[in-house]
Amino acid sequence: LKYPAPGAPHLAKRVKELLNKSGFNRVNEDKKRGLDHGAWVPLMLMYPEADIPVCQLSVQSNLDGTHHYNIGKALAPLKDEGVLIIGSGSAVHNLRALDFSAGEEATPWALEFDNWLKDALLDGRYEDVNHYEQKAPHARKAHPHPDHFFPLHVAIGAAGENSKAKLIHSSIEVGTLSYASYQFTSDSS
Repeated sequence: LKYPAPGAPHLAKRVKELLNKSGFNRVNEDKKRGLDHGAWVPLMLMYPEADIPVCQLSVQSNLDGTHHYNIGKALAPLKDEGVLIIGSGSAVHNLRALDFSAGEEATPWALEFDNWLKDALLDGRYEDVNHYEQKAPHARKAHPHPDHFFPLHVAIGAAGENSKAKLIHSSIEVGTLSYASYQFTSDSS
């Protein structure tokens, strides 16, 4: 598959500027890396003509949810500059626990985590989400590696403390892949 969206070098410079201004001193640019599937899959569905400029940001799996939330806070001014901020991943993502016989039925632990996340987001308990490893049931099982979860923290941070979450899609496949999707609205949205 190819998704030939143009890059956004001016936006990349603005992102770096905002991150540096917020105390993120090591911000590296990679002008050769192509789009990750976490970027092009949702964009392909939303903008099939690939006619929008795209700038992707990598997560840092060795850090935590609060770090990524703070990245989002630093990038919040972009909302008022016409930038769509997408945090693409999975609400539950454990490939080693996939059960192809499960179809759309969730394993109990995946459903429990998915429901916890939904309740936390809809109730505005973003600090709980930032500390999901201590607060959520089955957190390590739901996300053995956080790279598919941290984009959510960036989106929450960018939306702001007073933002409201709205569940816009909910489905689970092969037992342990939740595609729950949320939209965040704030006073400036």
